[in-house]
Amino acid sequence: MSDSRLEARVKTSQSPHLFSHKQKEALTGWFMAAPALILLLTFLIIPFIFAFYFSFTNQRLVSPNPTEFVGLSNFTRLLTVRTFTLEPLLDETTKQAQRDEAGNLVYPSLRDYTRNNPDYPQLNGLREWRSWQSGNKRTYLLASDVVFMKALVNILLFVLIVAPVQAGLALLLALLINQPLRGINIFRTIYFMPVVISMVVIAMLWRFIYDGNNGLLNTLLGYLSFGNFKPVDWLGNAKTAMPAVIIMSIWQAVGFHMVIWLSGLQTIPSVLYEAASTEGANNLQKFRFVTWPGLRNTAIFILIIITMQAFGLYTQIEVMTRGGPLDSTQTLVFQAVQRGFEKQDISGGSAISVLLFLIVLSVSLIQRYLTRERR
Repeated sequence: MSDSRLEARVKTSQSPHLFSHKQKEALTGWFMAAPALILLLTFLIIPFIFAFYFSFTNQRLVSPNPTEFVGLSNFTRLLTVRTFTLEPLLDETTKQAQRDEAGNLVYPSLRDYTRNNPDYPQLNGLREWRSWQSGNKRTYLLASDVVFMKALVNILLFVLIVAPVQAGLALLLALLINQPLRGINIFRTIYFMPVVISMVVIAMLWRFIYDGNNGLLNTLLGYLSFGNFKPVDWLGNAKTAMPAVIIMSIWQAVGFHMVIWLSGLQTIPSVLYEAASTEGANNLQKFRFVTWPGLRNTAIFILIIITMQAFGLYTQIEVMTRGGPLDSTQTLVFQAVQRGFEKQDISGGSAISVLLFLIVLSVSLIQRYLTRERR
């Protein structure tokens, strides 16, 4: 073999590879994560960027007018809230407050102040949201977008009720089924079954249960009260519609969080319980000093997950109430979808979406701060 060929073969064997082993592992990881990244980019990140942009414009789905930048006007229209107090009308002769035939005080018409009144420009375009009596004065809470404010209050109330109740019930179920008993897997399956069923199907079933005429709930309460219970239209009454949705939502998702609690319980070493029993601790003391500290990270995870899911309340409202009656079950996601697609108000729906993102982000950060590990 000639010296030139030998030298070329030695150079080839000593030449570095095109990619190192670590670079190949990194490329493999990116290649396997690419489908998920593409989906996130296409259906989450890019739409949010567009929503953030459209929230500062007057964009509509179908409009012959060009899109214009309107600044914060969409957010101002959604969030403007003012209070206004009216005093009763006075009788010209007695100088006393006027009263109607029922004895109620008579006040000036609120519309005279909120409709193009040059003396009260700050009230123009506002509508009555709530009102209350204080002595002879009547105070009104006015809002530029009453439906949005109702949706905001409803979703905050929904989160404040669902998050602790659902987490507590799920923990209770997890403690009950975390027992080495025969047939315990049957109960685990039963509790988890509503999670795997479509929310649309569950909402339709519960709509039949809540039916005001021949619903299962009214029939059952009638039997239990020996016919003395009067049927209630649970979803058609503004006072009962939202509580009905809350109860159904808690029931549907409690099995999912039960499984998470159960996984956390099974990570706690059994030797800790044995040591507690040796020290004479009862069941309550074992839960307080062994179980609950061991579930700290699980509790934080569940609390954040429940909160994020609760703020996204939509399917139950769409199927069961459509936001009614009297806007008593309006939510932010339902409003965003309704305005963006049904009313073709892309800018309004985008503004609601951005506000919802900021609210969920703020609540999550507050929860993370309050549940942080303190030294």
